Amino acid sequence: MRYQKLEAQEANWKWKYLLKKHREGENITKYAESSMIDLKIQYLTTLQHQPEEIEKWIKSEMTAEQRKKMRQSIRARRKRFFNAEKLSTKKKSIDLEYASWLQLSKYANEKEMTLSQAVLHLIDELENKELYLEQVSKMKTTLKDLLK
Repeated sequence: MRYQKLEAQEANWKWKYLLKKHREGENITKYAESSMIDLKIQYLTTLQHQPEEIEKWIKSEMTAEQRKKMRQSIRARRKRFFNAEKLSTKKKSIDLEYASWLQLSKYANEKEMTLSQAVLHLIDELENKELYLEQVSKMKTTLKDLLK
């Protein structure tokens, strides 16, 4: 495994994930009756700093499908957490208007590149063009000086 699992931290992430899903109106337990759900959620809220108890709660009160969905979310969070430690792997984002994104996407597909590679390629092309224009202008002035 590439990313280290930190049990206490991950238990806290799971606890926060579960409470967030509950606030959003999702049933995070295997029960259908609201009184039983409320009882289990009330108990879960008391477990914030008890990683072992949170894990026990998850195993006993959630369905396999709910646990799978939560594991996927936690795995993604773990990846983002460790990637954020290094500037080179930290995700950055920019806002693009749809038309800009569409043109960039078409360009990237034509060149068989990722969007990031396409942006770098376009910047390199622009810099090369500027250098070329600068060289041409120097040559023109040199030629003019020679012809005088």
